[in-house]
Amino acid sequence: MPLPSMSDADKVPSFLRPVPPSARAREEGSGAPPTDVRGPVPRVTGSRPPGRSGPVGAVPGAGGPPGLPHTVTGSPSPRQASSPVPRRPAELPPAHTTLICVALPGLAISTEQGQLNGRGLEGFYRSGRRMLSRCQVRVAGREPLAVQARMVSADRARFMATLRMSAEAGPDPDVMVERTRYADGTERITLHSTARRPLRLPLEVSLGTDLAELGAVASGSAGAELPASVHDSGLRWSSAHGHSTVTAHPPPTDALASAGLLRWELELPPGGTRSVELRVRPDGAGPIRPVGRGATSPLSQAGAAGDDPTVQPFLHTCLEDLEALLLRDPRNPSDTHLAAGAPWRCGMAPADALVAARMTLPLGTRLAAGTLRILARTQLVGREAQSGMIPGPRRDAGPHLPPVCTGTEATLLFPVLLAEARRWGLPEQETEELLPAAERCLRWLRGAVGSGAYLPDPRPGGPLRCETQAHAHRAALLGADLLDAYGRPSGDELRDWARELRARFAMDFWVEERGGGRPAAARTPDGRVVPHLGAGTAHLLDTGLLGAGEQAPGLLDKVRTEQLARLLGGPAMDSGWGLRSLGAKEAGYNPFGHRSGAVRVQETAIAVAGLAAAGYEKEAGALLRGVLAAAENFDRRLPEMYAGEQRTAGSAPLPHPASCRPAATAAAAGVLLLTTLVGIRPDAPARTVTLRPVRSAPLGEIGMTGLRVAGAPFAVRVSRLGLAMVEEAADGLQLGV
Repeated sequence: MPLPSMSDADKVPSFLRPVPPSARAREEGSGAPPTDVRGPVPRVTGSRPPGRSGPVGAVPGAGGPPGLPHTVTGSPSPRQASSPVPRRPAELPPAHTTLICVALPGLAISTEQGQLNGRGLEGFYRSGRRMLSRCQVRVAGREPLAVQARMVSADRARFMATLRMSAEAGPDPDVMVERTRYADGTERITLHSTARRPLRLPLEVSLGTDLAELGAVASGSAGAELPASVHDSGLRWSSAHGHSTVTAHPPPTDALASAGLLRWELELPPGGTRSVELRVRPDGAGPIRPVGRGATSPLSQAGAAGDDPTVQPFLHTCLEDLEALLLRDPRNPSDTHLAAGAPWRCGMAPADALVAARMTLPLGTRLAAGTLRILARTQLVGREAQSGMIPGPRRDAGPHLPPVCTGTEATLLFPVLLAEARRWGLPEQETEELLPAAERCLRWLRGAVGSGAYLPDPRPGGPLRCETQAHAHRAALLGADLLDAYGRPSGDELRDWARELRARFAMDFWVEERGGGRPAAARTPDGRVVPHLGAGTAHLLDTGLLGAGEQAPGLLDKVRTEQLARLLGGPAMDSGWGLRSLGAKEAGYNPFGHRSGAVRVQETAIAVAGLAAAGYEKEAGALLRGVLAAAENFDRRLPEMYAGEQRTAGSAPLPHPASCRPAATAAAAGVLLLTTLVGIRPDAPARTVTLRPVRSAPLGEIGMTGLRVAGAPFAVRVSRLGLAMVEEAADGLQLGV
């Protein structure tokens, strides 16, 4: 029987028709800060609160900040019905033109001018609260002329400005004002003189803050600046929400609370330099000690070198961004996880944290173990149908599908990450401690599937999603492998279901059409297909790692995998800068739509790794080179997404104004992209490692050092001919075939 056509809009169920953005649940982090930017997603119970909608296990509204208007669905009031007034969506402050210094829980957000004027997102933040919103420098009554702003590292930015102070200098500036700004709340202001005579320069720093939450800042409801008081060698502000103090070294000559002003008289000899340092802190708080520093970092300090000179600085930036986003679990400080991204998502997003930890397994298993332990403590336990789920917020799924519950994705990722972390070298004791939580995830999967072939949407009447079936199939196979390794039951049951899913998927989720067909994005409960082509289909290629370096079987056969590779590598999906989230020829395509056309770095990396593993190196190489070219245009700090506009000669990728940058999944994707080239497939329990490099060597020769396999340093080099050679490995680790 032929599959029904979707060309007739009247035949499409209402829940699958395009939903206006204002009525769609915001994706967590897609342009709105989380309700709580300071910590993990709240635990939810297994019952739905009265009057609330959405899948159980999701956190309703977790994507929107306090103060932003929310669309209320349902019957309008008589007044609304008589005089409907369209509401404009709230405008978020643009983040794409800002310099964001990150060392969580600290942030420093600046414009390229260097001055903090109290506008937009500017300021020093700690734990989601703005400690200082205004820091304006004047020298001899004048504002220096900004000439350069750049990131020095993930947590530090440098701003240069100039002044002409001597009449005999002509058009040349003779005083440079250098400002170095740190995410931990420190700012150093340095004056350099090249004048021929001594200079006496008054330096004034005007300070202010509103002590507002980031959500209030983003929604424009931060409120007025608070009055200051003189405190020690600086100023102090107080509100019902807390206190902030700025201390200065050396102490200022004058401190004026009414004007929020600190003033120094600086003597600069010819060629001399003078500095002032400001420290912004909550009352009683010490300096921030970032998790990702030195021996405390759960990530190894990997290096890359080869024919392409950009790979080492690119990898270095990715590692810096990952370490800047690390957070400790306040209840168990030895456990760390990655915040989703700055500035909007500085807390736990379970699915993103698991994805990023999985992509960084070549850098060690400590991050994966900490993330799994943290999320195991949030797992729902009880007799309800949701028992075993990892809670997660809803997110937008694009113009063709209703919002999706990320709790489902997180629950399916949990046993996958544990199984693969064991292959990379997670100690057996730690694996066994986490096994009960993985078993609960798999038990939830079996219960949710029931007697059917597919994992249903948590929302009653929701669609059967292609991407969800790919996640579930991978979880079943890797979970069964994990259970067998520890003599636990249910492995055969999971494999039997996965086998049935493969057979049914081949019949139900493939749209035959001229040109070879495509995977369906979803099926409605009554069996009709949603045929749009998007980046979610790349998850069909991500099958997961089993023992002996083997990839698990996927839901597509060889012929259909080849067709999917052709589609993903075609001009409708490959923008030249990476993989579009929705094909350019699809209805609802928007190059800036985070699920309807923008390039999402995470999905591009998944596609590259999957295509390479399946042997489609041409398509994988083109996507990889596109992302690396985009990274150079973003100073190697990849945002979570950018516009899917087609790449042309001399063009540059267009930034998305609401994208997180840095973002955990984007930085981790950089690690995955480079390690895909060398093709490491470890099996630490069997003491073997197999190499499957990309033989076409799209970046020429490349070597990677400082990786971790079986708990020991690992280094590998791939030649221009695509031949791999291990240069360092753990004692007793054998090279597999």
